[in-house]
Amino acid sequence: MTRCPSHTSPISPISPISHSLRRAGIALALCAPLTAALADDNPLAAERWKTRPVVVVVPQAGDALLAQVRATLAEPAMREGFRERDMALYTVVAGQGSRNDQPLEPARTRALLQALQLQAQGPATFVLVGKDGGVKLRQGASVDLRQVFAEVDRMPMRQSR
Repeated sequence: MTRCPSHTSPISPISPISHSLRRAGIALALCAPLTAALADDNPLAAERWKTRPVVVVVPQAGDALLAQVRATLAEPAMREGFRERDMALYTVVAGQGSRNDQPLEPARTRALLQALQLQAQGPATFVLVGKDGGVKLRQGASVDLRQVFAEVDRMPMRQSR
């Protein structure tokens, strides 16, 4: 180390900018595994280019939005339209996630909510995700799946089929 002629304290050979960059690098190194784990847990990542996920998040099982979606999909023609459009149904009910009525692990449910910036106990929300992974439609309270189908049918990937 060198000493500044007017001061008696040593001068560090590392500039303040280098020191800040080093600290930022350490912080990134510590956070990277957590970020990677969340990305690995996000079930929407596996859906990309394969399906159009529909995500319904409700704070309780008796929520009207969830009942409406389930009742609509109980109709054979609507269920067939859902399948024909390569859609997958994700639900998060009071924090418990599922994909097409198959339970999701808690970490995958948390990652799903985080990816869509939703809260398990927040307001009822319906989200349509495109095959490209982007959010195409976000609604609350109620949804008309016929209008959702029309939205999907206008998507370029659907029209090219």
